[in-house]
Amino acid sequence: MVAFLILAFLTAVAAAVVLTRRAALRLRDDTLKRLPVDAEGIIVGARGFDLPRGSDSPAVLLIHGGGDTPQTLRYLADYLYERGYHVHVPLLPGHGRTPREFSTVLADQWMQTVKNAYRELIGAHSWVAVAGLSMGGALVTQLAAEEHSIPAVALLAPYLAIPARIAVAARLSWLWGFAVPYVRALDPASRRSIRDEREAARSLAYGIFTPTALRALRVTVARAVRALPHVASPTLVVQSREDNRISPDAAERAFHRLGARDKQLAWVTGAGHVITVDYGREHVFDLVIDWLERHRTPIARERPA
Repeated sequence: MVAFLILAFLTAVAAAVVLTRRAALRLRDDTLKRLPVDAEGIIVGARGFDLPRGSDSPAVLLIHGGGDTPQTLRYLADYLYERGYHVHVPLLPGHGRTPREFSTVLADQWMQTVKNAYRELIGAHSWVAVAGLSMGGALVTQLAAEEHSIPAVALLAPYLAIPARIAVAARLSWLWGFAVPYVRALDPASRRSIRDEREAARSLAYGIFTPTALRALRVTVARAVRALPHVASPTLVVQSREDNRISPDAAERAFHRLGARDKQLAWVTGAGHVITVDYGREHVFDLVIDWLERHRTPIARERPA
């Protein structure tokens, strides 16, 4: 009788695992249908890009968020370029491709991409600022903690606080990862994270996470939180009061941990988490350009022809 009960229990568990895995794979398939890739395996519209100006112009490195693409930074990049800045927006590893690539990413790969992009820019421009959106803000925080010569930093809805339930899920993902290889993002780039329905419909975010990417996100956030007191560069933080991922209290705690003496926390309203494409984005852009202009040297202020 006991053996029969054990067998029945194991059979039920196996059936549950199979059904759960099938549901997860349907999430993957839905993502592949929604986000077609080009001949090189990049989601159409998701490539990293440059808006080039001469070496005598100031430059800005922009880093996108987790599970998302440089598309979320296109409006800001255009805005900065029109005002005389060279702009570089790389595509992070595992992003903007397919969920398969998102299943093998590591936090170190993301950080190395950011470092390489920054080094390339400072090799060509005398003044280079950095800005990051969401998880990109966590990566930029780590960079600024190491590179104290960065003249200006902008953290846009930085993901510097990870909910306890997500942290626990990430730590235990080695247990459930096989049964659930893809999970719906807890706050997908949707009408919650992007309130502007037109922009939400244009989103190229996966809308799902993988166990490996979730672990990489947890590591990235933890490293950024530890790095906050070591950031010395002038730092602007822009946060929406209606952000569905980062609470006002969490944003304020992270801001107070910032080591920079010259720092500013600016609040916006009406937008969700992805403030670079949502309602009121023009105000966000004005805050960023004002911060950059305030911290440029006289030489860097000379606009390119």
